[in-house]
Amino acid sequence: MKKLRFGIDIDGTVTSPATFVPFLNESFQLNITLEDIVQYEFYPLVNVSNEEFDNWFVENEARIYTASPLAEGANIVLQKWAKQHELIFISARGEGMLELTKEWFINHGISFDHIELIGSHHKIAAAKKQKVDIFFEDKHDNAVMLHEELGIPVILFDTPYNRKPIPNGVKRVTTWNEAYEWVEEWAKSSVK
Repeated sequence: MKKLRFGIDIDGTVTSPATFVPFLNESFQLNITLEDIVQYEFYPLVNVSNEEFDNWFVENEARIYTASPLAEGANIVLQKWAKQHELIFISARGEGMLELTKEWFINHGISFDHIELIGSHHKIAAAKKQKVDIFFEDKHDNAVMLHEELGIPVILFDTPYNRKPIPNGVKRVTTWNEAYEWVEEWAKSSVK
């Protein structure tokens, strides 16, 4: 089988989508669960201005990213794929988080060929530059745009905040094992 280049988001995809919940609850005296987060932005959940929330995020992002739990099954699947494909992680995290991010990957036993922190959710240019064959994402509009712009399959990890309709070419999965099975079948049938 041909070696493929996998474009993979980090937060909410490789890390648990519930990562932010305890931090939001602690800092903003909330009592929410992942099921309460029904849109990608956190602003409607907190009782502070967007600017105050942005400042809180900047002050806490290193602590949050360091403590991020791994999404269930991600390490096992990614280790299997690391043996036969290239793993290119493309994240909206800012460049200043690169060393912390690499350390997190090493501490969780996850191999990577490249990590690109672009500081924005606009991943199309980075995915194009890295020539990825497939992308793994949790943000609905990113998944749709990546598929439509690049004509590649996108695996969308199901969360309460991304349950809008998806086009053909975007495959919604609930687990890394489900993603693995779909990708293995796709790779066999579509790549010579």
